Amino acid sequence: FFYRIAVFVLSFIWLVHGELLEADQDASVPEDWILVERVGSLEEVELTFALKQQNVNQMDELLKLVSDPDSHQYGKYLSLEEVAALVRPSQLTEKVVQNWLQSHGVKNCHTVVTQDFLQCVMTVVAEELLPGTKFHRYRRESHTLLRSTSLYSVHEDVHQHLDFVGGVHRFPPKGKDISKGWEGARQSALGFHLGVTPSVIRSRYNLTAKDVGTATNNSQAVAQFLEQYYHPADLAEFMCLFAGGFTHMSAVERVVGTQGRGKAGIEASLDVEYIMSSGANISTWVFTNPGRHESQEPFLQWMMLLSNMSAVPWVHTISYGDDEDSLSDAYMNRINIEFMKAGLRGISMLFASGDSGAGCRHLTKERNTFRPSFPASSPYVTTVGGTSFKNPFKVTYEVTDYISGGGFSNVFARPGYQVAAVEAYLKSVQPLPPQTYFNITGRAYPDLAALSDNYWVVTNRVPVPWVSGTSASTPVVGGILSLINDQRFLKGLPSLGFINPRLYKLQGKGLYDVTEGCHLSCLDDKVEGKGFCASPLWDPVTGWGTPNYPALLKALMD
Repeated sequence: FFYRIAVFVLSFIWLVHGELLEADQDASVPEDWILVERVGSLEEVELTFALKQQNVNQMDELLKLVSDPDSHQYGKYLSLEEVAALVRPSQLTEKVVQNWLQSHGVKNCHTVVTQDFLQCVMTVVAEELLPGTKFHRYRRESHTLLRSTSLYSVHEDVHQHLDFVGGVHRFPPKGKDISKGWEGARQSALGFHLGVTPSVIRSRYNLTAKDVGTATNNSQAVAQFLEQYYHPADLAEFMCLFAGGFTHMSAVERVVGTQGRGKAGIEASLDVEYIMSSGANISTWVFTNPGRHESQEPFLQWMMLLSNMSAVPWVHTISYGDDEDSLSDAYMNRINIEFMKAGLRGISMLFASGDSGAGCRHLTKERNTFRPSFPASSPYVTTVGGTSFKNPFKVTYEVTDYISGGGFSNVFARPGYQVAAVEAYLKSVQPLPPQTYFNITGRAYPDLAALSDNYWVVTNRVPVPWVSGTSASTPVVGGILSLINDQRFLKGLPSLGFINPRLYKLQGKGLYDVTEGCHLSCLDDKVEGKGFCASPLWDPVTGWGTPNYPALLKALMD
């Protein structure tokens, strides 16, 4: 009897003194997910607890030093263990969170080397752990997911030790919500086109047959989400058809995760085939995250993998993102710290800028704004936009691909490395879109670009033309940076790491400037579908431009 009273009193205290954990409180259900059923009490969920880290400001300053070519600490990267020693949560944080979980009978947990994530499998005791949650099963096409759409609270004593709880609210974005390219293919309106193949890429960006990897300690990677898988047979056939003129590998060296058994995804095929034909003859990994539990978040799974592996590839390209306004600031800030951790280790993170131009968010019937994407808008990644050939029948100069994602973050301030370049654009280009449409002081993106229009891809053993999107340009740039890393390693130099500070100091050196064209935006009477436009030097459509490999290699070889 007294035990029951004590439990009731404690539960009351936890509810009264609970606080909303901001990072996971977007409880809306996307229209494409259908409610199936209320989850039973024995059903398992897997939640990810992001523990507060230490020395975040120190990490930021250190990243600036190891990424700045004018710094004496340039290229002096940290090991995973050294990063872990810097960011590991305090003993108090670890104790409070662990005691909280154990008091609710949650014991099946595992952590990572950096100790700042806990991933726990539990029954729907989670609803007691996070008062307010009510888990349901949702279905989208053949995929099911466990989520709660109600707001929940975390006791104030625990709240201050957590950044967010993953696996409660967020639904994975569908490809079309991210970009047309990430959905799979944006079929060209042109019936006939030159078509982009590895030979076209290598011709345009001045890669010779000798420009292939030879360093034994070099590697690159792509990460696949959203039920996307590549097939080894497709890669082998692609290389047979399109990579005859240069030394290359026809197989991925390592798959981290478990490949799904379904059909190959055109997105996954595109990523693997073009990073391996641009960064030719370089060891390539594929991170794939089909998920063991219906409550897993694939993007978080990938971030945790990186925090748990001492040896990972030097360049990662990712075609994944979501609208900034669909994520909480706390969640994005924590993901930024994960990108900082990668940069401190000398890893280059490249994200596609998206395929919706400046984007458009309808605030009211009469008011629209542009809609930036994350992680493209992160100050701690290199974001890649897209271009097209001016003449689709020749390897000529490039102009803006109208879908190329770009703009200004509504969340993150403009980082110091790009202040001069962005202010120059804002002063020199007129007219700009109305300032009510974008945050003029935000982090501006993309940082550079490459061809994103009309690629040939082999998927499910069939050559497919007209595949387009910044999910094509991103692995191309990633492969080219891997080739530069290769040459640096052969000379005993460190990897490029977080390249943005150096890229902006080059002021376009080693890149083809793209000065023609605008990207799309809101279809209304104020902007009439036009976002930002390309201009000399940096612009928020194609960044600094597209790679000229020999010149970029020369600029980055010290």
